[in-house]
Amino acid sequence: MSERIREKLNILADAAKYDVSCSSSGGTRKNDNKGLGNSHASGICHTYTEDGRCVSLLKILLTNHCIFDCAYCVSRKSNDIQRAAFTVEEVVELTMNFYRRNFIEGLFLSSGIFKNADFTMERLLRVVKKLRLEERFNGYIHLKTIPGASEDLIREAGMYADRMSINLEMPTESGLKLLAPDKSHQEVIDPLGMVQRQIVQFKEEKKLIKSVPKFVPAGQSTQMVIGATPETDKDIMQTADTFYKNFSLKRVYYSGYIPISNDNRLPMLGSQPPLIRENRLYQTDWLMRFYGFNVNELLNDANPHLDIDIDPKLSWALRNLHYFPIDINVANYKMILRVPGIGVGSAKKIVQARKFGKLRIDQLKKIGVSYNRARHFIKCADTPYQMKDYQSTQIKSFILAESQSKYLKHDTNQLILF
Repeated sequence: MSERIREKLNILADAAKYDVSCSSSGGTRKNDNKGLGNSHASGICHTYTEDGRCVSLLKILLTNHCIFDCAYCVSRKSNDIQRAAFTVEEVVELTMNFYRRNFIEGLFLSSGIFKNADFTMERLLRVVKKLRLEERFNGYIHLKTIPGASEDLIREAGMYADRMSINLEMPTESGLKLLAPDKSHQEVIDPLGMVQRQIVQFKEEKKLIKSVPKFVPAGQSTQMVIGATPETDKDIMQTADTFYKNFSLKRVYYSGYIPISNDNRLPMLGSQPPLIRENRLYQTDWLMRFYGFNVNELLNDANPHLDIDIDPKLSWALRNLHYFPIDINVANYKMILRVPGIGVGSAKKIVQARKFGKLRIDQLKKIGVSYNRARHFIKCADTPYQMKDYQSTQIKSFILAESQSKYLKHDTNQLILF
């Protein structure tokens, strides 16, 4: 690798780190023994697949030159940083060389917008076409859609990418207009809708035609910057819920705002992004997608912000003690899922295991239930007390005290956090 390519790689890989929306779940592109790579077998990297595997990814920008001046973006045109741009051939060569050396298992490619949206999208398209058609690369490719690019370019790119994503940037249109007045949510909504319609169309054709080309087989995702504008957690998750429902997104990613400028439109947060809030948003997202919660149950006008001290599932349970305690031996699966300390896997095991007899505390622990948390909300064959004896504030204190004690270790003269 030449020094110039190495320098570009350092600049453009560093610039790409702010985009967190890289995931490989859903990729099924197989190798037919005539090409190189196999996303079905190995996925991509520094992310987790649906079955829990952590895999590797070349994550770069095509360029960090940009015609826009978004206040929250490190690549904005007014920012005094080193600029670089790869050629199409350089990205292809890097991807193939890194793959052959077993450094990566796929490519995540995004870009700043230089000249205009179509000019940039056309070059991204050339990269993926060259990889697929000339290099016969069957590894995973996640391609960022450029807002404002023509439908024809986006549609063609979808024939070669496994996943496509386009960043919503801010949770609300007003927040976006404040920090990026040249952009709009409609420029994101239009391509998301077009790609979704194409995915549905190809699935319908596959029912009638045996051989149908793949079109974005791993679906779409988007990303929102959190904390740069004053939206509540309710605003953020209602936006996410709307996009999940309207465009069947695989994921919405939440990226804590990292202060990068002295723009007076931006909040003063110090040097660290709001990681706890980011984590709570992901937990809420998980409850909506896998636990059957409606967004309005978790966040509403009465509770517009997530509790920083406790996770959103526990917070909901403490606000709704009238549903508890539930009898673990007769409650339905949906209600069992709502018990703090019981995950999807444990809930399924409970439903199966109780067919053979009433479950007891020791059996719940063996199944994988976090009993010290769940005990306040359930009863089973040998429950020693009723949860109704305690108030929500007391239960919260018990659980927080128990959680903290797990991280304390007695070492002769002092307690040490480890």
